[in-house]
Amino acid sequence: MIVWTVANQKGGVGKTTTVVALAGLLAQRNKRVLLIDTDPHGSLSAYFNYDIDNLSYSLFDLFAAEHPSRELFNKAALVTPFDGLTLLPSSISLATLERTSSSRAGMGLVLKRLLAEVKNDFDVVIIDCPPVLGVMMVNALAACDRILIPVQTEFLAIKGLERMVSTFKLMHRARKDGFRYTVVPTMYDQRTRASIQSLESLQQEYGEKLWPAVIPVDTKFRDASLRHEPPSYFAKGCRGVFAYQTLLRYLWQIDEIEVPL
Repeated sequence: MIVWTVANQKGGVGKTTTVVALAGLLAQRNKRVLLIDTDPHGSLSAYFNYDIDNLSYSLFDLFAAEHPSRELFNKAALVTPFDGLTLLPSSISLATLERTSSSRAGMGLVLKRLLAEVKNDFDVVIIDCPPVLGVMMVNALAACDRILIPVQTEFLAIKGLERMVSTFKLMHRARKDGFRYTVVPTMYDQRTRASIQSLESLQQEYGEKLWPAVIPVDTKFRDASLRHEPPSYFAKGCRGVFAYQTLLRYLWQIDEIEVPL
């Protein structure tokens, strides 16, 4: 099982779209995929048409439990309408963890321990993060094998990337092997000078950490979300899906996944 965390300390850069697009492509290749929504706003859960205010169980219950169990995981996990895709939904209550869990030991490793319990059930886990550094992002970073950082190709988003990389440096001491991360340029529009210049800046600054391609602006992403379908199910031939196929092959190669795509 491999775990990818999709994170950026700036919102609106394509995190949830990246999670869903990669998950859909993996599921269509008969991979067992677990999606984890750690954002209290629940964008990933809403994408699949789940109302987080009306769920009996959620990720919050696993954090609130003194000893999160496999039984509790099974109660919280939702089988989506798409074969191979399982969702561990968010809850607005996750926003309270910062003040209610500060005195509990090991709160930064809840997800890592949980995933160790279900490692034989899934091929790939993809974690969607909130755009703030807190207990949920710390958990997501601690649990993953690689961090994917979607970055909109515009100036302010690049500033958000700088904060994200600074976060890795702050947390580096707590993780002996450091963090493996890949920067993913998103919402690229070759017609605009801003996109072109931003991409050039990313290439100069991040070198081999930068995925050597881009996710283009594609209105099919928005249309797919309105239908609550992964983009590759909604419009498999669109340029955005093709770009995510290219990204998936790249990640598959650098993370040395044994089962080929």
